[in-house]
Amino acid sequence: MANKFVSGTLILTLSGFVVKAIGSINWIILSRILGGEGIGIYQMAFPIYLLALEISSAGIPIAISIITAEKAAREDYNGAQRIFRVSLTMLCSTALFLSVLVFFGSRFLIDYHIIRESRAYYSLIALAPAIFFTTIIAGYRGYLQGWQQMTPTALSQIVEQLVRVVVMLGFAALLLPYGLDYAAGGASLGAGAGGVAAWLVLIYYYHKLKRHLPTDGPVFPKESIRHILKRLIVLAVPISLASIMLPVVSNLDLLIVPRRLEVAGYPTHQATELFGYLTGMSVPLINLATILTAAMAMSLVPAISHSFTLGDTKEIYNKTSGAMRIALLVTIPFSVMLYVLAEPVVTFIYNAPAATDATRAVAIAICFLGLHQITTAILQGLKKPKIPVINMGVACLVKVACNWFLVAIPALGITGASYATVADIGVAAALNLVFIYRKTGYIIDVKTVVRNVVCAAIMGVAMYFLYGAIGHIGLFLSLAATTVVGSAIYIGLMAVSGGVTRADAQRLPFFGRFF
Repeated sequence: MANKFVSGTLILTLSGFVVKAIGSINWIILSRILGGEGIGIYQMAFPIYLLALEISSAGIPIAISIITAEKAAREDYNGAQRIFRVSLTMLCSTALFLSVLVFFGSRFLIDYHIIRESRAYYSLIALAPAIFFTTIIAGYRGYLQGWQQMTPTALSQIVEQLVRVVVMLGFAALLLPYGLDYAAGGASLGAGAGGVAAWLVLIYYYHKLKRHLPTDGPVFPKESIRHILKRLIVLAVPISLASIMLPVVSNLDLLIVPRRLEVAGYPTHQATELFGYLTGMSVPLINLATILTAAMAMSLVPAISHSFTLGDTKEIYNKTSGAMRIALLVTIPFSVMLYVLAEPVVTFIYNAPAATDATRAVAIAICFLGLHQITTAILQGLKKPKIPVINMGVACLVKVACNWFLVAIPALGITGASYATVADIGVAAALNLVFIYRKTGYIIDVKTVVRNVVCAAIMGVAMYFLYGAIGHIGLFLSLAATTVVGSAIYIGLMAVSGGVTRADAQRLPFFGRFF
């Protein structure tokens, strides 16, 4: 199980980077094909698509993963397959209903000006089939993750993105002569095509797993469909509410931050610009830096659920301790790196050096976000999905208060909003840790944190002076060289101080044998 957890985390991390890289290249090319106006038309349909996906799946995939891991731990193989069949039927029903609703309701949304841009009609109807396939593949991924199989998810994500990009760019270019509305609609076809490709990959792995499941395991009572649905909903609703909290917080930011910036003395256009720096540039960098912890959280949910079902409290503690150690090991140096290199990073990626202050202030949130992702996964694996939702609600109130008071201070402005984001994520992570201590007895080792912080601080000082010395060789080369040297310094210091051991290296898939 430990090897599966580490391997699964690394596989999902690598696939996450690959998918992000492909997506970034795709966005650059698509922007050149469609232009700003075409991208605007394309984006108009996506809020409806994302809302339909949220309703159709609503936390069910993670619930499937948790219950499947429970069945696998008890060797109830027939029960696990029954859980999947019932949940897949439910997902198919809701996804089909919403796909049809969006397809036939698109004209209503346009005619009644719910979507202001009439040319988004073809994008809407093109995205309707994607709702069905994306929901279905989420169910397959949840089931296979419950068996601690992360390769199907990783491979299907890459295949989905590749097919999506090829179809998107191909149809956008092919239909561009007929108008931007047709080109945007053609680009939207990529989501459905990618979903079909990913589904085929997952079907292969599903049948491969099914062939290898024992047929002579223990016999358990057959659960009723009503009982299965009840369990799925009880787990899924809090998980869904947790995901809904993110757009809720974003909308609260939209309502509060620009207005408080105006109170601080910024004109409307500058307040809008500063808000864009934070939400459109700084925050995405934080999400990019936590790909590994997001992948680890995905692997951790079924792993904790497996141990919880067996009543193995020692293994739960060990997995919690190991996951937290890795999260701190990775996120603390990333926070320092972004703080030190904030200006060249936002200049290189966005050509927006004015976003430096917001990015530097929000850099520490990388560490807190990594901890929040891990602690949320642990609590979900312990069958306590309501706790993270409540903690996020409390943290949201803290963020609203910080935004209201800090952003209005002229000396802070948008930096105050960055501090509010840090406080939001930090409070949510801290509250999760309190409940994890109550459930498992785990508490963060202060010595580990201090060692990581000291090593990362030394790394940060070295990176600051190194970048200043070689900055003249070009933005990309100086950034790359500084990052590589800084990473080497951090890993070296951690190895010398005992923060990283040979045993850690030996656990790495593929490369472990060299240590």
